Amino acid sequence: MKKVVLTGDRPTGPLHIGHYVGSLQKRVQLQDSGEYEQFVMIADLQALTDNADNPQKIKDNIIEVMLDYLAVGLDPNKTTFLLQSQIPALYELPMFYANLVTVSRLQRNPTIKNEIKLRNFENNLPVGFMTYPISQAADITAFRAKYVPVGIDQLPMLEQTREIVNSFNRIYKTDILVEPEAILPDKEVCYRFVGTDGNTKMSKSLGNCIYLKDSEETIRKKIMGMYTDPNHIRVEDPGKTENNPVFIYLEAFAKDSDFEKYLPEYKNLDELKAHYERGGLGDVVVKKFLNSIVQDLLRPIRERREILEQNKSEILEILRKGTEYSIEYTNETLEKVKDAIGLGYLNINLNNK
Repeated sequence: MKKVVLTGDRPTGPLHIGHYVGSLQKRVQLQDSGEYEQFVMIADLQALTDNADNPQKIKDNIIEVMLDYLAVGLDPNKTTFLLQSQIPALYELPMFYANLVTVSRLQRNPTIKNEIKLRNFENNLPVGFMTYPISQAADITAFRAKYVPVGIDQLPMLEQTREIVNSFNRIYKTDILVEPEAILPDKEVCYRFVGTDGNTKMSKSLGNCIYLKDSEETIRKKIMGMYTDPNHIRVEDPGKTENNPVFIYLEAFAKDSDFEKYLPEYKNLDELKAHYERGGLGDVVVKKFLNSIVQDLLRPIRERREILEQNKSEILEILRKGTEYSIEYTNETLEKVKDAIGLGYLNINLNNK
């Protein structure tokens, strides 16, 4: 029996290269290995936690996210796509799990604390946003997912899911719920991908993203305008590569073959870094090199996306079929949970009549 993989994204805008290095790339690898049953969820319910006053934004971006999924290489013949809001089990399970989590535990969740600060929710915090970790635990456990590809900022959420799983299985003396494990990106630099402005996180809300669907010219402008070392003013000045977004991106994307193609005077990234650090290498040269690499990465994704965009009805049908299958799949978990708690008695009585 194949192990289950579950991931998802909030449909609050198109996906960006932070999503790509954070988990999309890994999802394609897992899918193509043939060793896993993979579910990919469009988390529209979770998107409502901070967009309740603008549901149209969420609706409009469902197709955007699906286009990005298919354009990067996720295959509906190998991966099941689903819409979170259409899965009944994902509404019911949080009610059961909420009884196993204290308010103080939710308040200590580092991911929630950071997101509250980012969205200025300190004095006006929606309950739905506060209970986000419980909803996410329902998503993961409903699909009996063993593995969840995530960035490092999501590890506290996964830890809270494990706590809920262990509490449920212990209290109700069962092993129904599966304790999930994180799958992190292959490169540590991709664990928390920085924005083009040097912010510690690439985020749609911060406007510091390179989107997978961006045009060639848009990508070029964003890269050439990237934050670097503010003290590297003149070409001859020594520069810092640590915490420098341009070099972080090169760590994530550059291969030795890219140097052969675009910057043959250097064998690899280590040589480029050494020159920058001792001085004599300008930011423009490094940014142009990065632009060439990112253009090569995103061009085929953008071209596939443009073709897919002509068949939106087919894409919605893929999502509908995957959601129907997911309803049946998660209903099995829901019934087992109810039976473990002792809420299956009415069904038994009805069946005996």
